Amino acid sequence: MSEAGNLGTESLETGKAGAYRVLARKYRPSNFSELIGQEPMVRTLTNAFATGRIAQAWMLTGVRGVGKTTTARILARALNYKTATVDQPSVDLSVPGEHCQAIMEGRHVDVIEMDAASHTGIDDIRDIIDRVRYAPVSARYKVYIIDEVHMLSTQAFNGLLKTLEEPPPHVKFIFATTEIRKVPITVLSRCQRFDLRRIDAGALVGHLSSIAAKEGISVDDDALAMIARAAEGSARDSLSILDQAIAHGSGTVSADAVRAMLGLADRARIIDLFEYVMKGDVAAALAEFRAQYDTGADPAAVLTDLAEFNHLVTRLRFVPAAADDASLSEDERRRGAEFAGTLSVRVLSRTWQMLLKGIPEVQSSNRPVSAGEMVLIRLAHAADLPTLDEALKSLEGAGPLPNGAPRANGASASPGNAGGASAVAQARMPSSNGGAQTMRLVEAQPVPEAYVPQPAPVAEAPVVPVKSLADIVALADANRDIAFKVLLKRCVRPVRIEPGRLDVTLTDDAPKMLLNDLTSKLRAWTGRNWLVSLSKEEGGQTLAEMETTKRENAFSDAKADPTVAAILARFPGAKIIDVRIPDVPDVEEAEAEVPVEPASDDDEI
Repeated sequence: MSEAGNLGTESLETGKAGAYRVLARKYRPSNFSELIGQEPMVRTLTNAFATGRIAQAWMLTGVRGVGKTTTARILARALNYKTATVDQPSVDLSVPGEHCQAIMEGRHVDVIEMDAASHTGIDDIRDIIDRVRYAPVSARYKVYIIDEVHMLSTQAFNGLLKTLEEPPPHVKFIFATTEIRKVPITVLSRCQRFDLRRIDAGALVGHLSSIAAKEGISVDDDALAMIARAAEGSARDSLSILDQAIAHGSGTVSADAVRAMLGLADRARIIDLFEYVMKGDVAAALAEFRAQYDTGADPAAVLTDLAEFNHLVTRLRFVPAAADDASLSEDERRRGAEFAGTLSVRVLSRTWQMLLKGIPEVQSSNRPVSAGEMVLIRLAHAADLPTLDEALKSLEGAGPLPNGAPRANGASASPGNAGGASAVAQARMPSSNGGAQTMRLVEAQPVPEAYVPQPAPVAEAPVVPVKSLADIVALADANRDIAFKVLLKRCVRPVRIEPGRLDVTLTDDAPKMLLNDLTSKLRAWTGRNWLVSLSKEEGGQTLAEMETTKRENAFSDAKADPTVAAILARFPGAKIIDVRIPDVPDVEEAEAEVPVEPASDDDEI
């Protein structure tokens, strides 16, 4: 039998003599041993076939190019495996079987492949349902391979459910999808699911190297590493890029050719750029960035590579074994380890966050080079600065700044220090939007020794007395901070209040920073420092609750008033919408306003 002849990877597809086939098709796996990076799935299938526990349907999921359709064909081949000595399902496909070549070429009459992207309706599924009752023509099983199954309509999925749950014994279903979340759970529950993983970059490098050797192509190791990284775990993408690189280099593949073809930056130069940024050398960083752009590197790609190297350095700090990755260059291993030993996690984490904010800015900008330069400037200025908390601690007299720089004038942050004239310098702190927030620090400037200016007297702010939570609300109202006034009335329960100290409890919906904001606002509004603490006691009512209670009592009193009750009874449908109590004048003032008439003889005392 001709189909049981010598079935190699290169003989699975027919064509004209001498016709070129792309590497992704030429070296398509034909058995489970040739699949790379999917060992857990192969182990599960091997055990299932060995024990006869073969599922009725499989769901293969994973990103593009990891081998879903190829695995489906291999699985169909294993189900229908038959040789002169073996006539049962088997995962050992080393010897070509009777149906193997036709199945792998997609032309076997009992293995039906359907693209759900172009056959989405219920009519297509109804056709399958009508045909499943017929026995296979020549194979052991009739196998339906439905690719991109998530594209089926809701009606199509519903029509498939019953057949999928109770298929005839001679029918097997194999589904493949890149969007597993779009597949109804009712379908997933009837299938045995395999998640095909992204292929490790090191495994891809080895795979590409073996294929290049078979093709007689000379390929640089750095070029293979770049191709593996660009493929992002997809074997098909990696082979397509290698095919393109071979054509680009006229039969030889060099790192420079791949770099130019993909618009990538030189990894060694990326490391140089990273070093300039970490040193805060803005001029050198901008010059290197511009040089990489002039050689064809995309600005967003440069920043993306910079972020990847930043991640590598951070990872090497905690997992030194990560340097053994085959996709890394020697420069990345050596210099990455050096940076991991010198840079703090604080700096690396801040750089990562700023790059994540900056890369989309460059990608969406009409001037990507200028946008990229601005991102680098922010990075370089923030590289050696302390965090906001560290800067505050240093200003409170906690010693030198975290980066080792001495305090200005070599003095502490105490207000009594007058070591000479000083000027205000600004320290830029990175903010959540990738920019910078300003922190004022004191920096000494040289002045003539003959003249030492005396500090100008500072007028002390008047101390405002605060005796109740209502006083604080009144201060918020006076300072036109209406939003904070509402929070005070709604979220704060008073426990104890003394001069300079306030103990409170908060409601469940109170903002996390409310106590910090209350402390700073009290200091600004009253002219003194306050200690605001969260008490474990229950606390009283909030002002909002007190106002609600007062209003409810007023409504109850109004309804109980005989006059109001008579009015409500006289006008059906009328209701009380508001209660307003006029201000009552003071008793002494009221008596003073009443005229006093002289007493007569007829008056009784």
